[in-house]
Amino acid sequence: MQQEKAAAQTGQKTKHTKKTQTVHKNSNKKQLAAKTATATHTKKNSKKQLIAGTGTLNKQAVAAKHSPPHKTVAAKKRSSAHKQVVLRKKGHHRETMAPVYSGMESSLPDIERLVSSRSFMVMDARTGGTLLAKSPDDPHQPASTIKIVTAMIALKSLKLDDTINVSRRASEMPSSKIFLDPKQNYRANDLINAVLLASANDASVALAEKIAGSEDKFANLMTLNAKMWGAQNTVCRTASGLTSEGQHSTARDMANLFRYAMQHNEFSRRMREKTICTSYGKTLLNHNKALWRVGGAVGGKTGYTVAARQTYVGQFTRDGNTIVVAIMGSETMWADLKKLVDYGFSKKKQEQIAQLGPNSTAENIQKIN
Repeated sequence: MQQEKAAAQTGQKTKHTKKTQTVHKNSNKKQLAAKTATATHTKKNSKKQLIAGTGTLNKQAVAAKHSPPHKTVAAKKRSSAHKQVVLRKKGHHRETMAPVYSGMESSLPDIERLVSSRSFMVMDARTGGTLLAKSPDDPHQPASTIKIVTAMIALKSLKLDDTINVSRRASEMPSSKIFLDPKQNYRANDLINAVLLASANDASVALAEKIAGSEDKFANLMTLNAKMWGAQNTVCRTASGLTSEGQHSTARDMANLFRYAMQHNEFSRRMREKTICTSYGKTLLNHNKALWRVGGAVGGKTGYTVAARQTYVGQFTRDGNTIVVAIMGSETMWADLKKLVDYGFSKKKQEQIAQLGPNSTAENIQKIN
């Protein structure tokens, strides 16, 4: 009996063990099938991605091969323009240029684009402060603008009715000139007017020889006086401004010199005249066309040589403000001058409005405008 029970128990254990082994075997088969399915799926996805990536690369290569460079640049420009439009719509666009007088913009790069001058200076005549400048300390041949120094020395050194003898050398100076005759004598007043209005080279040399004995000695006197009058980087070699090696000035120096000279009554009175008649009956026409062309012009001196190109220095007054503008190395002098003068007065108005402060009334601003 006991043997039958033991045999039954042994048979049950054997059945249980076989059942457990079968369950484990089935579980392992399921896990292996799952792993195989996962690996197959991953492999298929990788293959698809590889095919897709290869296709994209092929498309890009074909597009790059057949698209000309200018289309790529154009596409970039269109993209940039689209971004700017989006920024404006979102309110992120900032205006970097402030509108000023006559529709001009206040930034220096725009002024440089609008004028041809190699260098210029726009100066507040009352304070001597800089309103706008481009390369104001670069040296250039001054041409006839340097005659303002010649005339100022003559006004300080001579009496208006002094007699001036004209040497043959002076009479043979090239144009511009008033064709002085070595056989005649002239009044100092007439020759000073000829220097300032008609830009006469012969009159300049005649005055120089009268005052210093020779043009070379007078040129040294010009350099010394120019430094005393605020022109620290000016060297004179001629009384006329005709091109000479070693002769140079700057836009800042010319502005300082003219600002100083216009404080001299005899000088400033002559600068305002459009025409002057000499004591011997010759009419002198002022070369400063700004008196006709630019609002507020009260005086100025022109110059031109091949080396210097067009040069100019002058003073202007509008609405109680006075500025001095000096131009060197210009190709379109009168157009440059008008733009710079307009800018200078616009800048003065902006400064005055700023001084009124945030509590300024519309009426006060209107008075300035």
